[in-house]
Amino acid sequence: MLRGNAQTLFDSIENFFDGYFGGADNPLRHLGALGLYFLWILVASGLYLYTVLDTSIDGVYSSIDYLSREQWYLGGILRSLHRYAADAFVLVMMLHLLREWAHGRYYGFRLYSWITGVPLIWFAYISGIGGYWIVWDRLAQFSAVATTELLDWLPIFSEPAARNFLAPDSINDRFFTVLVFIHIGVPLMLLLGLWAHVNRISRVDYLPSRRLMLATMISFLALALLKPALSDAPADLALVPNGLRLDWFLLFIHPLTDLSSPAAVWGLVFGATLLLFALPFLPHPAAAPVAVVDAANCNGCARCHADCPYEAVTMAIHPDKPGHKIAVVDADLCASCGICAGACPSSTPFRSQEKLVTGIDMPQQPVDALRRQLEARLASWGTPTPGQARLVVFGCDKGADVRGLDAADTAAISLLCTGMLPPSFVEYALRSGADGIVVTGCREGGCEFRLGMQWTRERLARSREPHLRGLVPLQRLQVVHASRGDGGLLAAAVAEFRNRLEMQWVQNTRPPPFSRRTR
Repeated sequence: MLRGNAQTLFDSIENFFDGYFGGADNPLRHLGALGLYFLWILVASGLYLYTVLDTSIDGVYSSIDYLSREQWYLGGILRSLHRYAADAFVLVMMLHLLREWAHGRYYGFRLYSWITGVPLIWFAYISGIGGYWIVWDRLAQFSAVATTELLDWLPIFSEPAARNFLAPDSINDRFFTVLVFIHIGVPLMLLLGLWAHVNRISRVDYLPSRRLMLATMISFLALALLKPALSDAPADLALVPNGLRLDWFLLFIHPLTDLSSPAAVWGLVFGATLLLFALPFLPHPAAAPVAVVDAANCNGCARCHADCPYEAVTMAIHPDKPGHKIAVVDADLCASCGICAGACPSSTPFRSQEKLVTGIDMPQQPVDALRRQLEARLASWGTPTPGQARLVVFGCDKGADVRGLDAADTAAISLLCTGMLPPSFVEYALRSGADGIVVTGCREGGCEFRLGMQWTRERLARSREPHLRGLVPLQRLQVVHASRGDGGLLAAAVAEFRNRLEMQWVQNTRPPPFSRRTR
C-alpha cells in the first residue's frame, strides 16, 4: 500500500514536470544520468582543488581559503561547484533510490543492479563527510569530533578515536595526507561500484540531455556567484565550535546523533542498510515467463540481442545450422517485456503459417495469439459505416490502460510492452480493414523497460529494423505517449485522430484498405 502510494506520487510529479520540461529534459526521469553528470563535475573540480591544496597543518586552511577569497573567479567557483555538485549528487541518489523502490524495481532481473547500488550510498557519504574535514575550519572540526565520537561507540578502536582532537598539538601533517588519500580513494571505489551497478544494462544513459546539463550547470554557477562556498573560521581544538552553517545533505547525521544517541544512529544506519539488501529477497509476485527461442525459426540476425534493454539475449553457435548463430536467453536477466519478439523478423502476421511460430517469443502472449486476437476483432466489425473511422489501438500493459477504448469501431489490444509490437502488424491491420492505427506507450523517459517506446518510435519512423514499410501512409498512423493515469489524455488523442481522419473523408472519398495479401 505504501509503495503504491509512493508510485502514484512520483507519477503525478513526473507528469506535472513533463508539462514544463518534456520527457527528455524532465530531471525526475533521468536521475541516474544526472547523478553521473554531477559525479563528473565533482571529479573535474576536485582535480583542480587537489593541485593547489597544501596538506600541511599550517597550510591546508589557508590554501583552500585563498581559492574562495582571492581566486574567487576560478578556484572559488570550482570549490562552490564541488560543494553544490556533491549535495546534488546525494539528492538525486536518494531520489533515484526512492523512485526505483516505489516502482518495484528491486527484485527479479533487477536484483543485481539494486544490490550493487546499496554500497554506493556508503561510499558517497564517507567521501562527502571526509571532504569537509580537509578544509579544517570550525565546521570540519565539529564534524571530525562528532564522527569519531560516533565511531567510538563501535568496538573498532582500542582507544577512543575522539581523543585525537582534544589538544591543539594532537593533529599533524600526516592526518591531512590520509584524509586526501581517503577522499580520492573512496570516489574511485564509487566509480567502480557504478560500473558494476550498470554492468547488466545495455545502452546506459550516461549523461542527461544537453539542455538539462546546461540548465543544471547554470544553476550551479549562479549559486557559486550568489552564495559561494566559504570556510568558517580556522579550526581551534582549544575551542568548542558554534554557530556553524551545516550542510544538511551530507552532515545531517551529526544533529541526528545529538538528538538521539550513537546507538540509535547506528541502529538506524545498519538497519536501513540491511533492509535495503533484504528487500529483493522478500516475497514478491511470481516472475513472469521469460522469452523462448525457437531454433528452427531463429536465423541468427541478432536484432533481439541488439534491442534487449538488459543484455538478456546473447548469440551462440546454432546447433542445427552450420555457420549460423542462435539467440540464447539468460532467464535471470530477462525482463519478460517482449521487446525481442518485436525485433524478430519472423514476427510478421503476413506469414502463411496456420500457427505463427517466431524465432523468439513470449509464452504468456505469443505473436500468434496477437495475430488471432487482431483478426477476431477486425472480423467482428462487419460492414463499415459511411463517414466513420475504424481504429486499432495497440497499447502497453505498463502505460495508459487501452481496454476502456474498446468499442464497436475501435479494437484495443494491450501488449506486455509497446516495444513488443512488430511494425508489420500496423500494415496488416490497415490491409485488413482498419482506417487508422494508434500506437501508445509510456511517456518519453518513463518506459517501464527503458527502451520499448524508443525502439517502437524508431521502427515506425523507418529508422530501425524491423521497420514499417514505405508503402504504409503515415497519415493513418498516430503515436501517443501516455503513462499510467493518462487515460484521459489517450482518449482525447484517439478522438482527435479519428476526427482528423473523418474530416479528410469529407473532402475526399474514404481511403480503400490495402489489398490483403501474404508475403
